[in-house]
Amino acid sequence: MDQELLKSNLTGLERKLVVLINEHKNLKEELKSLKSENQELKAAIKVRDEQISGFHNQLKITKIVDNLNPEDGSVLELKKKVDEYIREIDKCIAHLSR
Repeated sequence: MDQELLKSNLTGLERKLVVLINEHKNLKEELKSLKSENQELKAAIKVRDEQISGFHNQLKITKIVDNLNPEDGSVLELKKKVDEYIREIDKCIAHLSR
């Protein structure tokens, strides 16, 4: 009788061990997936931070240009040139965010 009880206990332990091993394997895969997702999200945050920085710079440049005296013809040319640069920077940011 003792031997049957031991075999029963051993079988139960083996089943539990198999379950634990499978759960461990699943958790390792989930961890790997979450780490990958975390890296992707960090990269996305970095891109967004760079975009925000670009927008802040764009705003500063726009404020500087707006504060210049618009009566001077060279200022209008400067404003057009700065606007062109801003559009080009926006295109670069859009290309980098893809």
